[in-house]
Amino acid sequence: MVTAVLPAGLRDWREAPRVRALNDRAVNVSGRYVLCWLQQALRARDNPVIDASILLGNALGLPVLVYHGVREDYPYASDRLHHFILAASRDLGTGCTKRGLACVHHVDRAGHREKGLVHRLGADAAAIVLEDQPTFVARWQSDRVAARAAAPVYAVEAACLVPPAVLGGDIRGRSGFLRRHEPERSNWVETEEAVPEQPAYAGTLPFTPDRLDTCDLDALVTSLAIDHTVPVSDLHPAGRSAAEERLRWLVTEVLPGYAAARNDATRADGASGLSPYLHFGVLGPREVMAAVAAVDAGSKHKAKFADELLGWREWFHYQARNLAAPERYDRVAGWAVDTLAEHAADRRPELETLSAMLHGETRDETWNACQKQFLLDGWMHNNLRMYWGKRIIAMTPSPEAAWSTACYLNDRLSLDGRDPSTYGNIAATFAGSPSDCERPIYGRVSTRGDGSTRRRDGGDEWLAAAASRAVPRVSVPAEVPVDPYLTGEPTICAVVRQGGL
Repeated sequence: MVTAVLPAGLRDWREAPRVRALNDRAVNVSGRYVLCWLQQALRARDNPVIDASILLGNALGLPVLVYHGVREDYPYASDRLHHFILAASRDLGTGCTKRGLACVHHVDRAGHREKGLVHRLGADAAAIVLEDQPTFVARWQSDRVAARAAAPVYAVEAACLVPPAVLGGDIRGRSGFLRRHEPERSNWVETEEAVPEQPAYAGTLPFTPDRLDTCDLDALVTSLAIDHTVPVSDLHPAGRSAAEERLRWLVTEVLPGYAAARNDATRADGASGLSPYLHFGVLGPREVMAAVAAVDAGSKHKAKFADELLGWREWFHYQARNLAAPERYDRVAGWAVDTLAEHAADRRPELETLSAMLHGETRDETWNACQKQFLLDGWMHNNLRMYWGKRIIAMTPSPEAAWSTACYLNDRLSLDGRDPSTYGNIAATFAGSPSDCERPIYGRVSTRGDGSTRRRDGGDEWLAAAASRAVPRVSVPAEVPVDPYLTGEPTICAVVRQGGL
């Protein structure tokens, strides 16, 4: 890992623990701007990546150029993901303009290919500032850019309230994480927004940017060579305004009863529904916690929400930064891998086809209700995810196939998939605390019943209705992809065969 000293402008920044150098290049003295390359932190304000770029630009006497691009060939590119991303990118551009920053976009498609665009933009940059993301393609793309760039490249963490670097790298469990994390939270609830000292960049560019603010996003998405069988989510509208409305819903409708309602999947006010907006950085945790702090909703409800948003979400982010590949099966606890392997040859009478699982048409009504939230809504209630994940172990031919299937369904369908939090949740379903008894297929991995939903008033009816929702027919691959993000290539090279196909 490169440990170069941070440059002037960033060295004394109070948020400097978020920043690390990815190479040791000298500043490109002929550079015309500081390039701020965003992949997932798609918000214009309270964005440490943008603020770091501005501070570095001010120190160098240069403007900032914010860039966001979307390709057609990232894993699981679909109408759902593309529409959500492009709406966020459009609003990012509007917000950057209000901050006095130039923001340019590129949507890769036939007739509009721009090979190596980040490298070409970087060639004219004095320095490059990008996101420090521990999962999905952003992880290897950042390292690849840093290796090729002639200018210095700095990665900035923007997903967590507390920068993971201030916690040290030796935490092994969540209780130890909380002991360090909780006292740090108050140190990071406020920040000072950087102000650019140079006019917005108006110079030449090596490409013609797309105008997302004036184009028809629906028509644009329809024209792309992506998966058109996964539809846009109606439950989670795209864009900054929708994110702000969901945040208002949290503090007015959800938070006042959160501690009591959060485990009840049958209640519309039992979950914030913020995870898609947090995953794509449309909202940041500091903004969310400020909104929570500003309302009178009861200390126990606020504490429980903070435990979910900060205690669990940021623990999973911390874990991901200390794993070689957070999305790989070998991140599951060793005892769980061992006990599942010991029972891998057990008879599996509940095997399902991939098509039945994708469409929520298995023999398990409760599982179907869970899966149809992913397929239709692009999101699943947190209390259902444990049941959903554990049942996949019995529905697939091996523990490894179960892991790959869970990640595939999550990553392809869920707006908050491909994320440290969702990988952490899946890993928890495969491990958790060892059971006192040994069971077929699961060994000492605990199972999970559906009583927490079915035994509630109206629970049977809710599950039946949720499981009978009409679904679109999505494309079904011949095999479940395995580790599609780890090769650094757009094509999938490793597959695992699914029973029943």
